[in-house]
Amino acid sequence: MSDAKHHGIVYRLYHGETTFPLIQRRKGFYVASLLLVLVAAGSMVFRGFNLGVEFKGGVRFTVPNSAKISVEDTRTFIESKGFKDPIVQTLNSTSGAKSLRIETDPLTVKETEDLANALATKFKVTSNDVTSDSTGSSWGSDVSKKALRGLIIFLIVVTFYIWIRFELKMAAAAMIALIHDLILAAGVYSILGFVVTPSTVVALLTVLGYSLYDTVVVFDKVAENTKGIEKQSQRTYAEAAELAVNQTFMRSINTSLIALLPVSGLLFVGALLLGAGTLKDLALALFVGLASGAYSSLFLATPLLSDLKEREPQYQQLHQRVLDRRRTGKAPVRLSQRSANAGPDAAAEVPADSPVATTTTRTPTKPKQQQGKRKPKGSRPTGKRKR
Repeated sequence: MSDAKHHGIVYRLYHGETTFPLIQRRKGFYVASLLLVLVAAGSMVFRGFNLGVEFKGGVRFTVPNSAKISVEDTRTFIESKGFKDPIVQTLNSTSGAKSLRIETDPLTVKETEDLANALATKFKVTSNDVTSDSTGSSWGSDVSKKALRGLIIFLIVVTFYIWIRFELKMAAAAMIALIHDLILAAGVYSILGFVVTPSTVVALLTVLGYSLYDTVVVFDKVAENTKGIEKQSQRTYAEAAELAVNQTFMRSINTSLIALLPVSGLLFVGALLLGAGTLKDLALALFVGLASGAYSSLFLATPLLSDLKEREPQYQQLHQRVLDRRRTGKAPVRLSQRSANAGPDAAAEVPADSPVATTTTRTPTKPKQQQGKRKPKGSRPTGKRKR
């Protein structure tokens, strides 16, 4: 039994003994990403976002729900009073008391008082129990402009950093993957109709940093594997990049899972069970962004980089040299092919002069024993001594 069978999947994956053909199947990942982006972008264009009062301006009411009136009944009641498209959310406190948060379009002082009195009558509480808070649309506009300005500055700075640290094509691939993550995270808010608040913007900006961190880690391994690769003829740029992805695959998965666990707690426990609306706004963007960031760094950014680099003349020549050497049996087979053919006869499929060729062990032969003169047949000692 070979030593490879004694090692776990993580060891074999890192050392190239087991591999996932991520770059070979990149077209399938491209199609999946394109479909998701089209769905998300279409929802944002035709359906739009459910903006909170911080962005569009309006009045926010909070009323105790001791009468246990449903969200739909509350929305229907407010619309019957002439207020269109109210946003109604359930809030749960740590003590178990429930209340409703109602957001409407900008109202006059008299309209605010009339609606507060109507809510007090509907929920059977006093007018003092109903709180209201008015927010102007100018504040939301300022927040939107500052967030957009910060996003543009962030993208420019990160692009220059990756360009200087690695190269321009790596920066281009990272930016495409980053925009992919942003569109997916924003599209989920549009599709599900979740309220977009300042917490959502903070979460999206946080996702940008995580997505780029994971992509830079993979690119650093790609740069290490492809350093000086154009001077040899053992593997192509795409194969070296695929090896780098497989070597960082488990690390990226583990990092993503560790980051998603507490975010899942915020989303499903804090938001859905406790009804904390602010936690839901923050956790949903983090959850979708972290998941899409882990996907794009492995399945999108590196394949895009490989396609961009394979267009360069030096790497096209390298690709042709590797193919020529493999036809003559002077270069090792592709990494994924070696893994797929792993078995008792796998060593026979690798060319003898390749770096991964296995050496055959020769069975040691027993040394010939020195034999003396053979005695004549039938002779035996007589016991007599010659004189």
